[in-house]
Amino acid sequence: MAPHTPTFYVLHGSDEYTLRAQVQTMRAQMGDPATAELNTTVLDGRNTNAAEVLSAAQAMPFLSDKRLVIVEGMLSWLARKGAGRAGKDELDELAAGLAELPPHARVVFVETETLGERNPVLVAAKTAPGGYHKLFGPPPSVAGWIRRQSREVYGVEIEAPAAEALAAVIDNDLRAADSELAKLAAYVNGERPITEADVRLLTPYVAEADVFEMVDAIGRRDGETALRLIHRLLADDDPLRLFGMIVRQFRLLILAREYLNAGGAPGSLGQAIGVHPFVAKKLTEQVRAFSMEQLEAIYRYLLETDLAIKTGKVGDELALDLLIAGIAA
Repeated sequence: MAPHTPTFYVLHGSDEYTLRAQVQTMRAQMGDPATAELNTTVLDGRNTNAAEVLSAAQAMPFLSDKRLVIVEGMLSWLARKGAGRAGKDELDELAAGLAELPPHARVVFVETETLGERNPVLVAAKTAPGGYHKLFGPPPSVAGWIRRQSREVYGVEIEAPAAEALAAVIDNDLRAADSELAKLAAYVNGERPITEADVRLLTPYVAEADVFEMVDAIGRRDGETALRLIHRLLADDDPLRLFGMIVRQFRLLILAREYLNAGGAPGSLGQAIGVHPFVAKKLTEQVRAFSMEQLEAIYRYLLETDLAIKTGKVGDELALDLLIAGIAA
């Protein structure tokens, strides 16, 4: 007996890169692009409802044996609304209707966060004959993923230290890792493996990581380490760009200190101030070393340094040396 083909799919989790690759594969499996386009509907889950999703799925396909309906972010959106009755009712209506879909339907719920186990549509995907679910969590080893992706997709080896350097600064953002790998692979042009030096040269995340480390040293009042790090950065980067990165880092620390002093939860810092979760985690760790008064004093010093550079009172590299010596004292 042939295996039953699912009529609805719940794809969820933080590994958006791999999740969306599967969605693209499903779109490619719709056949001829012209016909596929006529039989594919993409819905914004925040601006649709259960009846519209089910109606789109039940419509007969045109010159095809299936109709694909991709629904972006609806289940997590309704779960957040579910504190009220409306969200829960929508989820329950969806779960009931999905179990009755015609064989030609292919409804794909795309959720870039992990759904709760009690979400009614996820429960239906696990229990109904037409359901399918898959959790896209981060890989066990991001560095290992980077090495496989480099070899299998771009046909080039990346040395282990280079993969570790890239993994250390992109956290679990595989889309960012793939984007950086594309640049690195083009740079070496298949002539040799990608090295850590290549990553440092071409990947801005690594410079940001060194700035994080330098700010850590400033927080410890370790001026010697902070100066060593700034000179390592200066060997490969423009002084004014580095100065801008330092200013940005302390501005984020001020925002983080304000948020936390007001009673904000550390786990929500990234969303509150608009930064990547990896950056938010580092800020939460770093800001412990600074009071608001210290951060404000450092920011005033940064403004004075900026004015001194722009008015020609001091050269940019010397200004960075004086800056680090002054704020790490």
